[in-house]
Amino acid sequence: MTRMRKIAASLLATSAALLAISPTASASPSATTAPAPHGTLFRDNFDRLPLGPVTAGRGWTTDTSDGSLTVEPSSSGRGRELRLHTEGNGRAFLVLSDLAPPGNSFWARLRLRVDRFPTAPDWAHWTIAEASGSDVPTLVRPLGGQYVPTSRADLWGVGSDLGPTGDWTAWKTSAPATAATWQCVEFHLDAADNLVTVYLDGKEQTELTVSTKQHGGTADDFVFPHFDRLKLGWQLYQADPTPSSYDLRMDDVALSTRRVGGCGS
Repeated sequence: MTRMRKIAASLLATSAALLAISPTASASPSATTAPAPHGTLFRDNFDRLPLGPVTAGRGWTTDTSDGSLTVEPSSSGRGRELRLHTEGNGRAFLVLSDLAPPGNSFWARLRLRVDRFPTAPDWAHWTIAEASGSDVPTLVRPLGGQYVPTSRADLWGVGSDLGPTGDWTAWKTSAPATAATWQCVEFHLDAADNLVTVYLDGKEQTELTVSTKQHGGTADDFVFPHFDRLKLGWQLYQADPTPSSYDLRMDDVALSTRRVGGCGS
């Protein structure tokens, strides 16, 4: 009997150890994303979420107005992706709260496809990524842009609002936004010089870089808030736009203390 008790105790200890090292066994939307190597702060490819409308995922919530988020089969035929839909000047965002990036700096990478960009009204302004902090009202928009009538095109531009530098979007004619095409997009927020750097399909878009002294606002310094929130999705600010509705598809989202990669060159 003594020997049998020892075997039972050993089996119980082994089971406990296996449970202790499997914190992500649950595939439910509320499960916490397991830490990944290389300083990863967040990662989700939406493959574990059930198909259909969604209001929360593993480590994220949503923010919508005249908009919705839906998990759909991937257009590549493998896995799943997130579809964000808005009507008019609505918004639909995946929201990462309670961020605490070391040194107030981080990298982000995501794959996205915008079915259509606005063609009216003139200077229609849209946002895809917005980082903020609870200490000051400054909003940092590393991914966004505008419809520029003089170019008859939508152009990528880094922007900001509600801070000392005012409301601005530093779009560039050399960075046109292409609709109905998947792109691998990266941005880096570096607090060392309040630096925003953008990469499209692995290539740095140097013309879109902004920093403390070089940005699109007033003569004041551009200064980051202490980041604790990131929104990824779509918002258009002008009423009665053309087209009247928008769809953005998103996949393979990752935040890290270092460049995530996976976008080519």
